[in-house]
Amino acid sequence: MSFLEVSGIHVQEDGHTVLHNISFRQGEYEKLAIAGETGSGKSTLLQTIAGLVQPSAGHVIFEGKHVIGPHDKLVPGHEGIAYLSQHYDLPQFLRVEQVLRYANMLQGDEAETLYEVCRISHLKQRKTNQLSGGERQRIALARLLSTWPSLLLLDEPYSNLDKGHKELLKEVIHDITERLAITCILISHDPHDTLSWADRILVIEGGRLVQQGTPEQVYRHPADTYTAGLFGNFNRIPADAAAEFASKLGIATAGRDLLVRPEHLKFVDKGIATLTGTVQKITFYGGFYDILVQLPGISVSVRTQAIPAVIGEQVYLAVQAEDITLI
Repeated sequence: MSFLEVSGIHVQEDGHTVLHNISFRQGEYEKLAIAGETGSGKSTLLQTIAGLVQPSAGHVIFEGKHVIGPHDKLVPGHEGIAYLSQHYDLPQFLRVEQVLRYANMLQGDEAETLYEVCRISHLKQRKTNQLSGGERQRIALARLLSTWPSLLLLDEPYSNLDKGHKELLKEVIHDITERLAITCILISHDPHDTLSWADRILVIEGGRLVQQGTPEQVYRHPADTYTAGLFGNFNRIPADAAAEFASKLGIATAGRDLLVRPEHLKFVDKGIATLTGTVQKITFYGGFYDILVQLPGISVSVRTQAIPAVIGEQVYLAVQAEDITLI
């Protein structure tokens, strides 16, 4: 039995189909991230899983039982699933300890552990109108978790946070999964948030599931340029310019374009399987250089730690066949 099973979900809103036949499974304690452009349907999918949006077709099964939608339940939601929206609210002008006490269903030691995990123990005497955005978010999260759900759904938890609060929240989410043993699904626009955290990533485009896999699979071998672009820069080499590229690597392109990440191209000495180009532009980004190289018929971006040559000089590039994706 799967911990969570989403099967054939369709959602329509105002006559428009927002989700098209979404299906996937999640194992208990598996960290799942959902990626996609704004408006792709990510939040609607989380709300459907939580029982807050009614699917027009399909079903959600959580711990062996159907999640009932709001059309069939007086109070929407599922007691075992907690959903933290981007637009959470806290009562105004109450002390934090009052807000937490009203929601708390835990025993004393359990509650203190939760407050420690959420890094809010020192905030209990403050009033809610005296808190920063990051502090308010962690308190809203603790209030949700005081029901001790089995599944936590986080909708863009890192948006609008400065670097300090974002890093602190990452530690909190890590401890929620590890110390409290609560399974999580997370949405984020930042590839660094999803690639470094998730066990598996789902990619949504226009309400459709276009790819799922481990972070490494999705990053190194994206299904298309949409997916590639969600997780970083890439070089797309059109089929008509890819012949030399592919032939030297023993790849049959079958008329398809090639996709390769900038860091997978390497500057090397001239050899049988190298490509000859000319340095066009050098850009420094702190931890690396981005080198624009003109090859026959195409310019490519190469990420490197050191400058291989000055502008106008000839260079040689190599890439491993396993780092190339046909699209």
